Amino acid sequence: MLSSSVAQYAAQYGRTPHLAVIIAGDDEGSKSYVRAKARASAETGIRNTTIELPATVSQQELCDLVQSLNADDDVDGILVQLPLPEHIDSCAVISSVALEKDVDGFHPLNVAALWQKRPCTPPCTPRGIIRLLDAAGVEIEGKRAVVVGRSNIVGMPMSKMLLDRNATVTTAHSRTKDLGAITSEAEILVVAAGSPHLIKADMVRDGAVVIDVGVNRTPDGHLCGDVDFDAVAAKASVITPVPGGVGPMTICSLMENTVECYLKRMNNVAGK
Repeated sequence: MLSSSVAQYAAQYGRTPHLAVIIAGDDEGSKSYVRAKARASAETGIRNTTIELPATVSQQELCDLVQSLNADDDVDGILVQLPLPEHIDSCAVISSVALEKDVDGFHPLNVAALWQKRPCTPPCTPRGIIRLLDAAGVEIEGKRAVVVGRSNIVGMPMSKMLLDRNATVTTAHSRTKDLGAITSEAEILVVAAGSPHLIKADMVRDGAVVIDVGVNRTPDGHLCGDVDFDAVAAKASVITPVPGGVGPMTICSLMENTVECYLKRMNNVAGK
């Protein structure tokens, strides 16, 4: 259990890992994610500081806050909850996070290291999905994998991490022609398109492993994924629900990334 390891590290180094989370604006989905991260931190024994800012915060104010957290030796990980208000350049803010405190794995140098097969902090959702596949006993090597979605947060790093595990990977997206013909070839199908019930049963091969990353809200207020769960579940060998599937694994990976950043910093201090 990570919590027992964190307790041991706290005794060894004299303090617990510390995660700082910044949220700007009133997006209810973002607030829910931030609360979940705070609960997971408490359960794991990680110190959590959540900083809530108004939607009117300026980009400079946000970057100044990040810089102050970069300089705080008691902070091991910094997470800027996305999306940010429209007037803020998210890339600029993410790039301002110190590399050694980038628990999301979004810093340009972390992204570059991932693609160059160098040590890095991996993005949380793809890391969680790989962990989920391993826990389910899914053999990745040699399998035909399709990732629907090409975002920098999920789709692109997910394709790379599957490729690094020796899958043969196709990346599809909103402009892909005859999407069903592509997805129906997948032995492992990861869907992160942000389109409710995009993937129907006739788009999935029998026995496929289906990972649904999408989180969408229906007109009646219910959450649903990018996959038509009830229809596809009858064909899939493994399928993740929404909610309750990939989300908890993402948060688990965030806790692991935070502890790993903490350990690197503590070991650097001890080595000086």
